[in-house]
Amino acid sequence: MPKGTYLVTGAAGFIGARVAGLLLKRGDRVVGVDDLNEAYDPRLKRFRLEELTQEIRFEFRRIDIADLTALASVFRDVQFDAVLNLAAQAGIRRSQEDPFGYLRVNSLGALNVLQSMVRHGVKKLVLASTSSLYAGDDIPFREDSPANRPLSPYAASKKGAEAMAHAFHFMQGLNVTVLRYFTVYGPGGRPDMSIFRFVQQIAGGNPIRLFGDGTQSRDITYIDDAARATVSALPLPGYEIVNVGGGKTPISLNALIEQIESRLGKRAVVERCPVHPLDLRTAQADISKAARLLDWRPEYTVADGLAKTVDWHRANREWLSRIDF
Repeated sequence: MPKGTYLVTGAAGFIGARVAGLLLKRGDRVVGVDDLNEAYDPRLKRFRLEELTQEIRFEFRRIDIADLTALASVFRDVQFDAVLNLAAQAGIRRSQEDPFGYLRVNSLGALNVLQSMVRHGVKKLVLASTSSLYAGDDIPFREDSPANRPLSPYAASKKGAEAMAHAFHFMQGLNVTVLRYFTVYGPGGRPDMSIFRFVQQIAGGNPIRLFGDGTQSRDITYIDDAARATVSALPLPGYEIVNVGGGKTPISLNALIEQIESRLGKRAVVERCPVHPLDLRTAQADISKAARLLDWRPEYTVADGLAKTVDWHRANREWLSRIDF
């Protein structure tokens, strides 16, 4: 594929930064936008940006995608081959506290991206979505499942983005690939997610909060696998929804904690809490469509991914101890 020019929204985010890095590595030009908000500690976002800004083919602009005027200026200045809209307000539980903020970024922001693409002749969009949409659907989760019973404002706002993208595909002929990510983890992850918190708290001898009995399970996806799937979606035509997950037996939270304990050589102090009503009992991805359309399969086992994650936390322990999570 020839070298291209791509807009990556959420470029300081966990997935966005890794995707931008992968595009730069293969020789593409990347314009990254992010508002560096305080949904979680922005020091982690700036850490991710530091490596990207070393690349001459990377340009960063601090922009909120919900601000159409600011976003339009980027499209006026640069002609893009495609847009990867990875910006989002993420987190199921926190969306209960700020549903308007989630709607603003995840739905209105997605509309702004779509409208800007149409106005400037950009025909391809890769849109980040979530496995949270599958609540109540049969296991393993398939892309042709109804996914129409969101349990949180977060999931509802991402469903709105998917629906709007489909409307623009139909009306304007945009090629859209929606990627439903399943619990992406790895070095430099989001501090509000359980794996980051578990590693930090067990390493520091602090208690971890475990909601429920720990038998609930997740199909977790290593960050490099998620980024590779995202870039692989760029040539795909039409409108498609594709799962990006581990695709094997989901791991329980209890087993996850045990593996982290083993890697750290320390026992967890567990503070048990009632199960949260928004948590899925289990999440498992059917990734056969990703294999068929993207020629993608995860390369990292849970053991390998956790080893890399724990090693990164160890190497960065001093400054990570100051991160709020």
